[in-house]
Amino acid sequence: MGPFEYLKENQDKSLEQLKDFLRIPSVSAQSAHKDDIRNCAQWVSDYLIGLGLKSELCETGGHPLVYGEYHVSDDVPTVLIYGHYDVQPVDPLDLWKTSPFEPIEEDGYLIARGATDDKGQLFAHLKGTEAYLKTVGKVPVNLKFMIEGEEEVQSENLDTFIENNKEKFAADIVVVSDGSMYGRDLPAINYGLRGIAFVEVKVTGPDRDLHSGSYGGTVANPINILAKMIGQLHNDDGRIAIDGFYDNTYQMTDWEKEQITKLPFDENEFKASTGSVKLWGEKGFMPLEQTGSRPTLDCNGITGGYQGEGAKTIIPSWASTKITMRLVPKMKPGEICDKIEAFLKKICPDTVKLEVIKHGGANPVLVPTDGPWLDAAAKALKTAFDKEPYFTKEGGSIPVVETFKSALGIDTLLIGFGQHDDNAHSPNERFLVKDFHRGCVTSAALFEELSKVKA
Repeated sequence: MGPFEYLKENQDKSLEQLKDFLRIPSVSAQSAHKDDIRNCAQWVSDYLIGLGLKSELCETGGHPLVYGEYHVSDDVPTVLIYGHYDVQPVDPLDLWKTSPFEPIEEDGYLIARGATDDKGQLFAHLKGTEAYLKTVGKVPVNLKFMIEGEEEVQSENLDTFIENNKEKFAADIVVVSDGSMYGRDLPAINYGLRGIAFVEVKVTGPDRDLHSGSYGGTVANPINILAKMIGQLHNDDGRIAIDGFYDNTYQMTDWEKEQITKLPFDENEFKASTGSVKLWGEKGFMPLEQTGSRPTLDCNGITGGYQGEGAKTIIPSWASTKITMRLVPKMKPGEICDKIEAFLKKICPDTVKLEVIKHGGANPVLVPTDGPWLDAAAKALKTAFDKEPYFTKEGGSIPVVETFKSALGIDTLLIGFGQHDDNAHSPNERFLVKDFHRGCVTSAALFEELSKVKA
């Protein structure tokens, strides 16, 4: 019996083991689950040890990180598998069909908190490892596992832990399965992530709220001024008006443009999924270019003045907004924060005080598309799904992927097995059972394909 036959014959057992994993309420954001978090980390570590791997719980200053290691030969690549065992809170509880930590199967889905984010996808790699060890007796690549317990609370301790343990995590390639395929039965490999820069802006006028009848027309209104300033951040073509914002912006290659044209994309369906009246974006670019390959600027919230019931006629003392900017390769969060600060200072009138708090962010990531790693991943997905995968870019950010590149000098293969409508972070989180099983097959096939890459 080979690895793939083993996975097929043990599908029911694998699913029941995943359910055991999901029953542990490892909510990292809530102190009431501190013991559950540690119990879950121990469960994962014990599972790795049961497979014959070396494993330990690593203290990070927060929740423990599970480390696993398997070495077969110095002549094959070392693959670092990253995932997380912590999950989101379950509120609102009354919207769940069942207890969030008592998995049920319904209409082909496994429903439970953590099913797709990220326990189910992570567990697929543990099963891929198991399939080799139970049949061939060895995995064709060296493996390291980095399974953290703080991903859902912004991985507060992870970067420092990686920086302090570079030798422990040294590898040739990282594999992350904590995302989505392009669509139903449409496997995909994500080769790019946008970065992010974040600032908070506060405009202050009078030293207190003033009566709008007594002072209106003589004192500048911070809300009015902030709204006008926000309106100047884009021009009528949807381009960001900040001086130098597009300097050194990455330009897509012909290969990347070709991948976009291959994707089955329906603009009307996309618009309908948003509930918007009409799509909007930077002129001259298709929606898939706008979401994956172009930088953006968005106000995420605006605060100021009176917002309670009824009227309160005031000139508010201050108004503020939070702004995030998605970045493409060659753009640096610190530089972009400096540029928006300079632009806001230029357009801010002298009737108010301006404060810009710069929070930095994460660098964008682009996996080399001309190397052997993407080819290996594509072959593995074809083995599992019996079709060629799509190559896509993700508009969001996964900061740890940039850390892998900057701290360890290694690229990441982003191979998600979930779907965009899996309700991650929402009630009734779910994972297609067939996608879980195909994820297990992909993992086993990936190890075989990566073993052929010269280490």
